[in-house]
Amino acid sequence: MNNEVILLNEADDFIETLPIKFQAKTYWTLTLLQRFGNKLKEPYCKDIKGYAKLKELLVKFSNNINRLFFFHYKSKIYVVTSGYVKKTQKLDTKEIDKAFRLMKEFIEEHKT
Repeated sequence: MNNEVILLNEADDFIETLPIKFQAKTYWTLTLLQRFGNKLKEPYCKDIKGYAKLKELLVKFSNNINRLFFFHYKSKIYVVTSGYVKKTQKLDTKEIDKAFRLMKEFIEEHKT
Protein backbone atom coordinates (compact mmCIF):
# COMPACT_ATOMS: atom_id res chain seq x y z
CA MET A 1 0.00 0.00 0.00
CA ASN A 2 1.62 3.25 -1.07
CA ASN A 3 0.69 6.45 0.67
CA GLU A 4 1.80 9.97 -0.12
CA VAL A 5 4.11 11.76 2.32
CA ILE A 6 4.19 15.55 2.12
CA LEU A 7 6.97 17.49 3.82
CA LEU A 8 6.10 21.03 4.82
CA ASN A 9 8.90 23.59 4.43
CA GLU A 10 9.71 23.47 8.15
CA ALA A 11 10.21 19.69 8.03
CA ASP A 12 12.28 19.85 4.85
CA ASP A 13 14.44 22.65 6.27
CA PHE A 14 14.99 20.67 9.48
CA ILE A 15 16.05 17.52 7.63
CA GLU A 16 18.51 19.54 5.53
CA THR A 17 20.30 20.67 8.73
CA LEU A 18 21.12 17.07 9.70
CA PRO A 19 24.41 15.34 8.85
CA ILE A 20 24.13 13.43 5.56
CA LYS A 21 23.94 9.95 7.13
CA PHE A 22 21.25 11.13 9.55
CA GLN A 23 19.36 12.61 6.59
CA ALA A 24 19.54 9.25 4.81
CA LYS A 25 18.18 7.42 7.86
CA THR A 26 15.41 10.02 8.16
CA TYR A 27 14.37 9.61 4.52
CA TRP A 28 14.47 5.82 4.94
CA THR A 29 12.12 6.12 7.95
CA LEU A 30 9.81 8.35 5.90
CA THR A 31 9.60 5.58 3.30
CA LEU A 32 8.35 3.28 6.07
CA LEU A 33 5.58 5.79 6.76
CA GLN A 34 4.81 5.92 3.05
CA ARG A 35 4.66 2.15 2.79
CA PHE A 36 2.87 1.22 6.02
CA GLY A 37 0.88 4.34 6.94
CA ASN A 38 -1.29 3.78 10.02
CA LYS A 39 0.15 0.29 10.47
CA LEU A 40 3.54 1.76 11.41
CA LYS A 41 3.96 1.46 15.19
CA GLU A 42 6.69 1.77 17.83
CA PRO A 43 9.63 2.09 17.78
CA TYR A 44 9.06 4.25 14.68
CA CYS A 45 5.76 5.95 15.37
CA LYS A 46 3.93 7.16 18.49
CA ASP A 47 0.78 9.14 19.24
CA ILE A 48 1.24 12.41 21.09
CA LYS A 49 -1.12 12.57 24.05
CA GLY A 50 -3.21 15.70 24.28
CA TYR A 51 -2.75 16.66 20.61
CA ALA A 52 -5.52 15.17 18.50
CA LYS A 53 -4.28 13.59 15.25
CA LEU A 54 -0.65 14.63 15.76
CA LYS A 55 1.93 11.84 15.85
CA GLU A 56 5.69 11.61 16.01
CA LEU A 57 8.05 9.66 13.82
CA LEU A 58 11.22 8.68 15.68
CA VAL A 59 14.48 8.37 13.80
CA LYS A 60 17.45 6.92 15.69
CA PHE A 61 20.97 7.29 14.40
CA SER A 62 24.05 6.59 16.48
CA ASN A 63 23.43 8.33 19.83
CA ASN A 64 20.96 10.82 18.36
CA ILE A 65 17.20 10.73 17.93
CA ASN A 66 15.14 13.13 15.91
CA ARG A 67 11.42 13.53 16.07
CA LEU A 68 9.34 14.41 13.06
CA PHE A 69 5.76 15.45 13.69
CA PHE A 70 3.09 14.36 11.24
CA PHE A 71 -0.63 13.75 10.82
CA HIS A 72 -2.86 11.64 8.60
CA TYR A 73 -4.71 13.77 6.08
CA LYS A 74 -7.46 12.36 3.90
CA SER A 75 -7.25 8.73 2.84
CA LYS A 76 -3.61 8.12 1.87
CA ILE A 77 -1.77 11.32 2.70
CA TYR A 78 0.59 11.92 5.61
CA VAL A 79 1.83 15.46 6.23
CA VAL A 80 5.11 15.98 8.07
CA THR A 81 5.00 19.39 9.72
CA SER A 82 8.36 19.85 11.45
CA GLY A 83 11.01 18.16 13.53
CA TYR A 84 13.82 18.55 16.01
CA VAL A 85 16.73 16.61 17.49
CA LYS A 86 15.69 15.09 20.79
CA LYS A 87 18.00 16.02 23.67
CA THR A 88 15.98 14.69 26.64
CA GLN A 89 13.38 12.00 27.29
CA LYS A 90 10.69 14.65 27.57
CA LEU A 91 8.91 16.04 24.53
CA ASP A 92 9.61 19.71 23.84
CA THR A 93 6.21 21.40 24.23
CA LYS A 94 7.29 24.40 22.12
CA GLU A 95 8.06 22.05 19.23
CA ILE A 96 4.78 20.16 19.68
CA ASP A 97 2.80 23.41 19.79
CA LYS A 98 4.55 24.55 16.60
CA ALA A 99 3.73 21.25 14.87
CA PHE A 100 0.11 21.42 16.03
CA ARG A 101 -0.19 25.00 14.74
CA LEU A 102 1.30 23.98 11.37
CA MET A 103 -1.15 21.07 11.18
CA LYS A 104 -4.15 23.34 11.83
CA GLU A 105 -2.90 25.88 9.26
CA PHE A 106 -2.43 23.15 6.64
CA ILE A 107 -5.91 21.76 7.22
CA GLU A 108 -7.45 25.23 7.07
CA GLU A 109 -5.63 26.09 3.82
CA HIS A 110 -6.63 22.81 2.15
CA LYS A 111 -10.32 22.71 2.96
CA THR A 112 -12.39 21.62 0.01
